[in-house]
Amino acid sequence: MPLPSRTSLAAAIALTLVFGATVDHPSYAATKKPGHAMPAASSNPFFQDSTLEFGFPQFDKIKAGDFAPAFDRGMAEQKKEVEAIANNPAKPTFDNTILAMEKSGRILSRATYVFSNLTSANTNPDLDKLDAEYSPKFAAHRDSTYLNGKLFQRIKTLYDERAKLGLDPQGTRLVERYYEDFKHAGADLTPQQKERVKAINAEVAGLQTKLTQNVLAEANASAVFVDNRAELAGLTDEQIQGLADDAKAKGQPGKFRIALVNTTGQPLEAQLENRALREKIHNASIVRGSRGGEFDNTAPISRLMKLRAERAAIMGYADYASFALADETAKNPQAVNAMLDKIAPIAVANARKEGAVLQAMIDSEQKAKGQPTFKLEPWDWAFYTEKVRKAQYDYDENEIKPYLEFNNVLNNGVFFAANKLYGLSFKRRTDLPVYQEDVQTYDVFNEDGSKLAIIIVDPYARASKQGGAWMSSYVDQSDLMGTKPVIAFHLNVTKPTAGKPSLMTWDDVNGAFHEFGHVLHGMFSNVKYPYFAGTNVPRDFVEYPSQVNEMWMDDPTVLANYAKHWQTGEPLPKALLDKVMAASKFNEGFKTGEYLGAAMLDQKWHQIPAASVPEASGVMAYEAKSLKDIGLDYAPVPPRYRTPYFKHIMEGYAAGYYAYIWSEVLDADTAKWIRDHGGLTRANGDRFRSMLLSRGGSVDAMELFEKFYGGKPDIQPLLERRGLTSEPAAKK
Repeated sequence: MPLPSRTSLAAAIALTLVFGATVDHPSYAATKKPGHAMPAASSNPFFQDSTLEFGFPQFDKIKAGDFAPAFDRGMAEQKKEVEAIANNPAKPTFDNTILAMEKSGRILSRATYVFSNLTSANTNPDLDKLDAEYSPKFAAHRDSTYLNGKLFQRIKTLYDERAKLGLDPQGTRLVERYYEDFKHAGADLTPQQKERVKAINAEVAGLQTKLTQNVLAEANASAVFVDNRAELAGLTDEQIQGLADDAKAKGQPGKFRIALVNTTGQPLEAQLENRALREKIHNASIVRGSRGGEFDNTAPISRLMKLRAERAAIMGYADYASFALADETAKNPQAVNAMLDKIAPIAVANARKEGAVLQAMIDSEQKAKGQPTFKLEPWDWAFYTEKVRKAQYDYDENEIKPYLEFNNVLNNGVFFAANKLYGLSFKRRTDLPVYQEDVQTYDVFNEDGSKLAIIIVDPYARASKQGGAWMSSYVDQSDLMGTKPVIAFHLNVTKPTAGKPSLMTWDDVNGAFHEFGHVLHGMFSNVKYPYFAGTNVPRDFVEYPSQVNEMWMDDPTVLANYAKHWQTGEPLPKALLDKVMAASKFNEGFKTGEYLGAAMLDQKWHQIPAASVPEASGVMAYEAKSLKDIGLDYAPVPPRYRTPYFKHIMEGYAAGYYAYIWSEVLDADTAKWIRDHGGLTRANGDRFRSMLLSRGGSVDAMELFEKFYGGKPDIQPLLERRGLTSEPAAKK
């Protein structure tokens, strides 16, 4: 997934910094001085453009103490720029209003881009404090622009006259988007309503920061410690040593620390033979943020939902989902509900079938041991899924890992596929400064030798980095600004130890190809205005190009080039690949069900008015009732995220978590089209690049899809891909 990215009016006023984590990198350890004294221009790297190629950030010069002065000066300067535009006595023109806005806020843009990336990838307590301090200030700054009546009137004048301005289609669309953005922010509200919206926005910004920081802090506080190595049966020696090292680093030598990731399910549950320990880990996971204490999120989540619903009502919408979806390709909650309601019963039916297979495995094993059986529980699912895969498909995930070494996957898989499709080449650089020692940088070249972009690859997990995988941007492409892309690509692969490689799971590889799809979307951007650059597209469309790129991970040509044993160099045996593919559709009911549980829970929270939002004490009961009402209360398959640690809906994906499967419908259709037209060819790559990836947000998203695909979306290829063939049981 990409982090929010928007240049110009962009990062400067629309980017609210909401990402938090924890780090100890000395480059960012400077303490903040009282009053944020303004340093001389020459001493702050954000006060002027970076002198490095493509505006690459000067990480070797950036200190934590540079951010607050840059934020303060950046907001002050942009406020002057906006006021000058709004109060310009000359008649509104495209140049003196819209383009002037696009060019505003350069200092703030530079600083916020770096800051938002670091608080996700390599944060520390100083940055976390700044995040909390400045989130409401950025919200207020944004409001001072979007709720500026004089500025809105200039934009409205241009909007009303857009057909007479002599603009090209991209310029006309830019006028339309500015007008819609200002309206959506409340520019045409009454003065009293504007004041209330400002207050709501400031409080929401603070709550979002608090919630996301609590999620990370609670995950760290909820780690499970194990005293006895014997309890870790099922893990490899390397894994056990890693847990011991982690415990020692946390001041618990002789113990083993199992850190929690942010999903409900925890990775080690698939391997641990000790059922009591699996249950302990699961229970530690599901109570995060709702067990009381300083990191409890039930009160702030309740308040956040009430404020969002209130703001939507002020804007004239029935609920927050209606407000949030008005600018997405789905357009309204009814369209989202219709799609999710169609898939959910099929997913649950498949999950129940899978559960029956797992229960049969449990019963058989317990009978063979001469012990009473037990009922399948959530903490058993991953463990017995691997057993079923082994028994039915003769497949053990650990068999494939030696063939998925990180550097091979990156260079001979991800980069190789991009070369075959788009003619790209990649050259490692070591001269550019980085924010952490493991970070790598690459120049990216078109086939004709012209330099397209610089990418940052941040592969390994660490305590200062948020979980998961994501793409983000430091510099967006724009003809107007004369800028080329600097794109970051983050994973959370286990860092190699001395003499050992960094081996990936099949899912890790999928994540790498997925995130690189976002990178391609950012690198191939070929638009005039910053507003439309790269991944600045509707939220329920942005995942589509990245999901298309996943299709190359198991393409025979690509796979043969990267899936090689890290020691012997022998290729992945066809028999093993066949087992992987045969086993791949097993557990799709679970995967789809847990995803839909979260997606539909997101909609349940955001499709109610403020008066219906429960207080903190009722948050978990509302969650349980919601899952039951939508038929997703099959106990062994809990939602991927429970409300108190559902980071997506605390940040940019509020009422938008459905976007992944909405985008996957488009992806499945596109993947089928590409396969039907020859697969891994330059012709297909060049067509996808020119017709879709290069266009960013400069053309309506669904128009781009339909022109490439040649028709409307069809859900059937998605259902077939996921193996969702079972119809739901008839209701009695």
